[in-house]
Amino acid sequence: MKILKAACVAVVVILGVAAAVTQSQLPANAADGVSTGASVADRDGHLHVPDDYRTTYQLLGSWAIAAGDTHGSKELHVVYASPGVIDAYRKDKRFPDGAVLVKEVFKAATSEMTTGTVSRADALKGWFVMVKDTANRHAESALWGDGWGWSWFDAGDRSKTTTTNYRAQCQACHVPVRASDWVYIDGYPPLKP
Repeated sequence: MKILKAACVAVVVILGVAAAVTQSQLPANAADGVSTGASVADRDGHLHVPDDYRTTYQLLGSWAIAAGDTHGSKELHVVYASPGVIDAYRKDKRFPDGAVLVKEVFKAATSEMTTGTVSRADALKGWFVMVKDTANRHAESALWGDGWGWSWFDAGDRSKTTTTNYRAQCQACHVPVRASDWVYIDGYPPLKP
């Protein structure tokens, strides 16, 4: 019985130390309730898709990309924000430093259902990740600039970006929303009061 009690005490102490060390390593704005981009960018600025975004991030919204002349959609985009970003944005009307946005891009499948013609997410094409960077930490990188880190990842590899230059490959799609920090905030109901 004494051995069991001693083992329990040891486990509690180890967990307490681990929690204290983890808390001391968090970036400053993590203490404000905002999960930061430190977990998706290495020290050289290489990004990856966070493993736990579907369970720990907040859903911002989704987009349906029209199929053109046919009924339905050709793609569906589902966008998530790192924890705390929605509250921070609603408070300050800006994305906090370290905010992470993850967009899943799916091929769409369209079919007839009892509710009508419906498009749904089918095969995952890949992810687009943006990390807010007000400090311009990776100015030397062609994947960072204009206040963000930008990267596309094909569905086969969430750790290796195919983006080589954000200005040439990412930014053009975001030019219409330059005034709203390069993000289409109108499509995200949780950001609105």
